Amino acid sequence: MAIIISGGGAPHTPGLDEPIHTSYVWVIALVAALGGLLFGYDWVVIGGAAKFYEACFQLSDTAATVAPDATFWQKLVANAVSPVGWAQSCALLGCLGGAVVSGALSDRFGRKPILIAAAANFVLSSLGIALAGSFQAFVLWRILGGVSIGLASNISPMYIAEIAPAGRRGLLVAVNQLTIVIGILAAQLVNWMIARPVPEAITPEAFAQTWNVLHGWRWMFAACGVPALVFFVTSLMVPESPRWLCKVGADERARRTLERIGGERYASAAMAEIKGTLLNEDKHVRFHELIERRVLVVLGLGVFLAVFQQWCGINVIFNYATEIFSQAGFNMNDALTGIVATGVVNLVFVFVALFTVDRLGRRPLMLFGAAGLAVVYVALGYCFHLKGSGAAVPPLLFLALVLAAIGTYSMSLAPVVWVLIAEIFPNRIRGTAMSIAVGCLWIACFILTYTFPILKTLLGVSVTFWIYAAICAAGFLVLWFRLPETKGKSLEQIEKELAD
Repeated sequence: MAIIISGGGAPHTPGLDEPIHTSYVWVIALVAALGGLLFGYDWVVIGGAAKFYEACFQLSDTAATVAPDATFWQKLVANAVSPVGWAQSCALLGCLGGAVVSGALSDRFGRKPILIAAAANFVLSSLGIALAGSFQAFVLWRILGGVSIGLASNISPMYIAEIAPAGRRGLLVAVNQLTIVIGILAAQLVNWMIARPVPEAITPEAFAQTWNVLHGWRWMFAACGVPALVFFVTSLMVPESPRWLCKVGADERARRTLERIGGERYASAAMAEIKGTLLNEDKHVRFHELIERRVLVVLGLGVFLAVFQQWCGINVIFNYATEIFSQAGFNMNDALTGIVATGVVNLVFVFVALFTVDRLGRRPLMLFGAAGLAVVYVALGYCFHLKGSGAAVPPLLFLALVLAAIGTYSMSLAPVVWVLIAEIFPNRIRGTAMSIAVGCLWIACFILTYTFPILKTLLGVSVTFWIYAAICAAGFLVLWFRLPETKGKSLEQIEKELAD
């Protein structure tokens, strides 16, 4: 099957509008996007398993032991050293490490070997976490699993962007976000199906002897090994990125892949455009090139987009879902059901992005996401403020606002940021630049995840969400003045325009 790829009005090199072998492009894009599925599963599974492994390893929240009249600094220290917060955020160190090394490794060895390595590590780490006999072993395997998340979060969208025709690149890269969302929903469903109902009136001692604490949480993590094995096997069969092959001088291999994507004329046109951006340039990225003004401006934009996607605050809802729903008045069983509802909404609304990112463009969706989240967070914070003041606020209202936040994020910032950072960087430094941007993303995510319990204790849930609202409002202004539109343009055209 083949379709004509249209460029959305942007000028194209003759030959790039040739019929594309759609089935082939979709197959290799979906294989790469399995990295996103595992990213989503491994990232969110901890939210539903937290209460169970905490009881298994007898983790205590040091913040809960602080006296109500303790000083600000005493509360801050108690939160900062909490093993509960460390268990939630430790994987982010691995995410950061994987993201930082992914660029250099993918530029040196290619995109495909790193996809394979990430898949293999997903298999090992998911089993290692499930079999962990101590909290220290649990943390170690979580960090190692985070390395795979960091690798996949960078390489999967970059690989898809480099094999995708310009007119469908937004859709195909957004598919990576779709698989992330499917992974998130899968983790939530697996947690919900594995967890057995817990009586509301149960002592801590009795809770520690429940099946969920003794065995259930281990199966939640082990289930990730099945799709990880599928990812490993299928990643052995996809081709290397033709743009990376051109960069290292393997022109014939690049041409063969491009011919399979769009035929001989498409391959010739794409090769000419790619080679034009690499002409007279060294194969290796040097530091001074990254701090050239024309590159630094684009790199700064990419870092901002990556950090803003995290500091908009949505991952707090995913990582601390049980606690947030508990604060809103849900019991543990209803909280797990509410978590599944968030996953369903997350999946439904990402389809909006899939069908609009190449029609409406990247910029309108980003602006909508920033503004929409700011409004929802103001309302959510106000509801928590009323509840804290003793007012009766229906739990379903909290659920509705949480679902509105997730729906807004899923159709805007979640997929579109990955599309943008996969396409705005020049060909030669794309691997390194993306690793810097994604590395900053995971630093931002670590800060967000680690500080939520601290902010919640020191300032309250309501003020914490108002802080996220202020960040979203500031992000809207930056996007309004600094974000260009990139839909329908080849990677080489985007590079030339941003350089100018």
